[in-house]
Amino acid sequence: MFDALSERLTSVLDRLRGKGTLTEADVSAALREIRIALLEADVHYQVAKELIASIRERAVGAEVLESLTPGQHVVKIVRDALSEAMGSERSQLALERRPSVVLLVGLQGSGKTTTAAKLAASLAKEGKKPVLAACDIHRPAAADQLETLGEALDVPVIARVDETAAGIAAAAVDWAKEKGRDVVLVDTAGRLQIDEEMMSEVGEISAAVEPDETLLVVDAMTGQEAVGVASAFDERIGLTGIVLAKLDGDARGGAALSIRHVTGKPVVYVGTGERVDRLEAFHPGRMADRILGMGDVLSLIEQAEEQIDQAKAEELVERIRKDRFTLQDFLEQIEEMQKLGPVSQILERLPGAAKLKAKPDDGVDEEEMRRTLAILRSMTLKERLNPSIIGGSRKKRIARGSGTKVRDVNRVLSRFEDAKRALKLVGGRRGKGKLPADLLGNV
Repeated sequence: MFDALSERLTSVLDRLRGKGTLTEADVSAALREIRIALLEADVHYQVAKELIASIRERAVGAEVLESLTPGQHVVKIVRDALSEAMGSERSQLALERRPSVVLLVGLQGSGKTTTAAKLAASLAKEGKKPVLAACDIHRPAAADQLETLGEALDVPVIARVDETAAGIAAAAVDWAKEKGRDVVLVDTAGRLQIDEEMMSEVGEISAAVEPDETLLVVDAMTGQEAVGVASAFDERIGLTGIVLAKLDGDARGGAALSIRHVTGKPVVYVGTGERVDRLEAFHPGRMADRILGMGDVLSLIEQAEEQIDQAKAEELVERIRKDRFTLQDFLEQIEEMQKLGPVSQILERLPGAAKLKAKPDDGVDEEEMRRTLAILRSMTLKERLNPSIIGGSRKKRIARGSGTKVRDVNRVLSRFEDAKRALKLVGGRRGKGKLPADLLGNV
């Protein structure tokens, strides 16, 4: 979502890095461009004004201008200012009571129901036992949607046990107490815009369950409008945090940079896709690094540790050492990589991501990845375990089964051989142990 902003800021700061000395005029010119970039990214005008003032105050001092690396100093100042605007440190939920109650509020279409399920999945991974309360009694099939998500996660859903939303929420809390559940996640109704009826209902739910956390779910693509929505909800019911949904969408980044600075409420989580495992803790410093093209390798490592099966990885290392890497292993490793999300999202977390994306021939093609998977899955297990038997007739059958051409099958086989040679080299050099970090990259 920060592509345009990241490219603009990276370009401006690269020019500063390239200068041997900096003058106050150089800094002022750069700040003018940064201000324009922030406003074009739909950052709240007051936030942009205060950010520029903060950066200017720190960047024109003698310590910076007379430094041996003044450009690097300014980059760090900009990075710190962005991080501070978004909250500096990660904010965590206060879930000390049992059961704790998390109330999710927001406008219709903001992603509350999906976020409730994502949060349930995230808390379950932390060892908690959540329960979902379907308190949207106005949107057709809202309860059905939550029940379907809950069933997939093996998380119980309390729905239709009362005619009022507050009654359902209270019943969910009572059920959680009886069953020894840790957290009650309350999904509420929304409207296309803030109105008295919605606020009254949310207020009644809040009074009935006395939530430990009241999280506003906002669509990151709404930009500055998200700030006004957050202020209205906070004034009426009192928010404790923000969840930015659809952060992977075609947004300009204004909400993420503005909402904490204006409302004083921390962004706790961000949603980056439709899947229930696509909810991330919000780290302001890491997000600032991503905006400035410095990447977010820490989050990528954490995600990999969580998603990738380490036992399978260690088994793969052993197979590589013994030169027994097959197309079945090749398929499984691509599937493991897919758990981390689209390649484009992985690239976003790497240093210099903006420059990588700017290259016309960067080799990152989601369609090519899907085509490769289709070809591999069209093979029989015998063929994947023994690729040498794949002759002309088998290639034609595989191509037909995958909806591709024989040349595409040949390309996949050629890439497999390249990967096999590279992995054998890495495996022989590293020996036993955990899967090397560069192994998956070569696959």
